[in-house]
Formats: sequence, structure tokens, C-alpha cells
Amino acid sequence: MASTTLDVRADVRADVPADVRADVPADDARRRPPAAVLAAAGLAVLDAIAVLAAALTGLDGLLTAPDRPSGALVALLLLALAAWAVFGAGGGLVLADGSSARLLTVVACAELALLAVVFVAGLATASLDGAAAGLPVPAVALSLVAVPVGKLLLATAPSSVAWVDAGPRPRARRPELTEGQHAVRVATVTVIGLALFSVALLDPGAPTSGPTSPAATTQH
Repeated sequence: MASTTLDVRADVRADVPADVRADVPADDARRRPPAAVLAAAGLAVLDAIAVLAAALTGLDGLLTAPDRPSGALVALLLLALAAWAVFGAGGGLVLADGSSARLLTVVACAELALLAVVFVAGLATASLDGAAAGLPVPAVALSLVAVPVGKLLLATAPSSVAWVDAGPRPRARRPELTEGQHAVRVATVTVIGLALFSVALLDPGAPTSGPTSPAATTQH
């Protein structure tokens, strides 16, 4: 009888809305990521932005170099850098959502492996000399180790593990659009499309034949 009573209470409690439960503070805390999660996600996003900035900075020098690589190699390098930035930032966002920390840790481990290769190559060969703006490549690689190690430490902190174990954050269901709102959306998209088409058709930026210069007039 006691177990039946407890089951009934549990069923009744499950039917009660979340805003009137006694554990509302726990639900509110669940919607706020801990500081370690926010720090790991922010570090991952900043790392991705730094990768993009380095790629855009080095692209000009790579394409204008006299012994530049082939186009296929450049495209492959750009694709790898783009994937690095996307997966790096995505790992931080997935962790902030509470879904998983695996993507962030995988990217951090891959960064550690890459820095290890760069460190060994900088010590063993001179092929990377000048790649770090005159700084020693091994020293730069060692200093950059702090970024993936910091992400790993923050992602594996007890508060981050508890955040991931609790599951993704609850999402509020979006209200469905009415027929009038659908019509307004379609009309807005149509007007924007017609405006862009008219701008492209008229081409107001095309050069026009202006008046002759004063110098040409004086010559005549």
C-alpha cells in the first residue's frame, strides 16, 4: 500500500506544471550554465575566431608568395581551417547547451596533437622558420598549448560534468504562426526579392557618360 501511495504521488507530481513545483529553484539553476561551462564555451568561440583571423591573415601572403602551392592544396587548407573553426565553436555551443562535451574535448585533443607536431617540426627542421613572425616556432607552440589544455580542464570540471549529465536545457515551444502572419511573411520576402531584382536590373552603380573634363575643354 505504501508503494502504491508513493507511485500515485509521483504521478500527480509529474502532472503538475513546472512553475508550481517545489523544485523551481533547481529548474532555474538548470537554465543557467555554470561558470566553467561558460568559460569553456567562450574560450572555444574565441579560439575559432583566432583560427579564422590567422587564416585570413596568412592567405594573402600564401597566394602572393613566389613559390605558392597549387590551387587544390590551398583549397584543402582553407577547408581544413574552416572545419577547425566550425567544429571548435560548435563544441563550445554544444557544451553550453548541455548536450555533450565530446566535440569540445575531441577538438582540444586534436589541437594538442597538432601543436605537438609543430613543436617537433620546429625543433627538427627549419621549414617553419618565419611562420611565427620571427618568433621561435617551438616557443609559440608551447605557449599555445594553454588554450586546448584550458578547454579540457574546463570541460571536465565537476560542474561541467554535472551540467552535461543533466541533459540539454529545456526549450520553450514557439507559437505557431497564424494565416495572417504567414501572408505577411510571404509578402515581405516577395517585396525584398523584387527590390533586389530591380536594383540588379537597373544597376545604379554602372558608369555613365558624364560631362567632359575642364582640361579637355581647354584643349579644344
